[in-house]
Amino acid sequence: MLKNEYQSLYNRGCDRKMEDVKIILSFVWVATMLVYLLGDVMRIFAGDFKPGEIEGKQMTQKMVFGMAIIMLIPIVMVVLSLILDHPINSWVNIIVAVFWIVFNLAGMKGYKAYDKFLLIVSMGFNVLTVYYAWTQFLA
Repeated sequence: MLKNEYQSLYNRGCDRKMEDVKIILSFVWVATMLVYLLGDVMRIFAGDFKPGEIEGKQMTQKMVFGMAIIMLIPIVMVVLSLILDHPINSWVNIIVAVFWIVFNLAGMKGYKAYDKFLLIVSMGFNVLTVYYAWTQFLA
């Protein structure tokens, strides 16, 4: 009987650990999104933003729609990190975090120093996401 009680406590501990990792992943996505928002706010206050234009080109509705989809990804990940079951949760978090690392590296060259710094911080959060998702995958 003692062995069954121990096994039950062990299983509850593992379940709690998975739930803890889900919460950590969700909060890391919140932090990532806040870094992106901080970059947007800083661009406005620094005067590096001209409404309706990107790099001197007039924005189209398709461009704005595409940006909305891209920027919704971290917000959706906050929710998915909490509701997806293991191992799908791990794989989705790893794939999306790696996508953001590649996406940010690809667009980094034209940015000013403060933007590059914020992108490095956000990529640090993406690496953290991969780490926690991978450790959840191995559990």
